Amino acid sequence: MANARQRLDRFISVHTGIPKGHVRQLLAQHRIRVDDVIAQDISQPLDSFSRVMFDGVLLQNRTRRYVLLNKPVGVVSATKDEAHCTVIDVLRDGGFPESELNDLHIAGRLDLNSSGLLLLTNDSDWSQALMAPDKKVAKVYEVRLENPISDECIAAFKEGIYFPFENITTKPAVLERLTPNTARVTLTEGKYHQIKRMFGRFRNPVLKLHRVRVDNIELDGTLECGHFRELTQDEIRITNSD
Repeated sequence: MANARQRLDRFISVHTGIPKGHVRQLLAQHRIRVDDVIAQDISQPLDSFSRVMFDGVLLQNRTRRYVLLNKPVGVVSATKDEAHCTVIDVLRDGGFPESELNDLHIAGRLDLNSSGLLLLTNDSDWSQALMAPDKKVAKVYEVRLENPISDECIAAFKEGIYFPFENITTKPAVLERLTPNTARVTLTEGKYHQIKRMFGRFRNPVLKLHRVRVDNIELDGTLECGHFRELTQDEIRITNSD
């Protein structure tokens, strides 16, 4: 869902009880500011992060949040779960502001038994852009397998693997063999259990799956498992964004 948008006159009416037809007069009296600028147009579009003041009183002042979590194995990528610890529970335990937790959603999930880089945000426009198929955002994983990785497997990843149940062929992926049983995999899509299913085609179970990069956002050795940090301004910029 995209960040909610509405006209200024409707916003003022909803938040103050003043009829929409009176908002034009309020503008003429310079009583409304949007993002610290005197508002002049009753039809000015607002989103959920617009800073709106009326007669010096803040009506809305939400801050965009972009969080990188080093997700542990055994933590579910969900905001609520009756059976397992969730990523929201991990953030709460780490001191993330309770008042902002309910606004967060996950941008690109990891399954229960996978670990590594997980992104959470309250900015729906950003997460949708990051995950949009046409952006072809690179996602990089470190993988440990039960059996040695064959040359045939590497070639199949590069070509794309057909799954008849969904009648789909995966997009070309890069499989770099690091040791006989470990690899780095780079995808530009994120189908359900995709990496495990691709290796499953070669009867090679995945023993460990750890995400280390999404786009230009990297998980380095300074962020311990179960810890989180805010993204930098450079990290927030999506590489393939228009």
